[in-house]
Amino acid sequence: QVQLVESGGGLVQPGGSLTFSCAASGNIFKIYAMGWYRQTPGKQREKVATITNGGATDYADSGKGRFTVSLNNAKNTVYLQMNSLKPEDTAVYYCNVVADEYLEHWGQGTLVTVSS
Repeated sequence: QVQLVESGGGLVQPGGSLTFSCAASGNIFKIYAMGWYRQTPGKQREKVATITNGGATDYADSGKGRFTVSLNNAKNTVYLQMNSLKPEDTAVYYCNVVADEYLEHWGQGTLVTVSS
């Protein structure tokens, strides 16, 4: 059993910043990658940013230059720093981990609202 505990999120004004964290725990032998996805009502979940255990990152075009994903391998914790937030960044953000046998696990989601 893998548990993902997310923290961060909330209400922020346009142009503001937020930082998320997500800690993975439980029956984990190896983590291959962690990252963040987001979803808005009526739309499919989309990738925001991912990072491998070797540090390779991948960002959606919408977040390039504004978002930074990082990983603390020792703590099995992934972070997402979001700057210059826009109203269109409003969504539920989900933590994702690819662990043993390349199985994916998801966090419970945290709501981000960008509004004045």
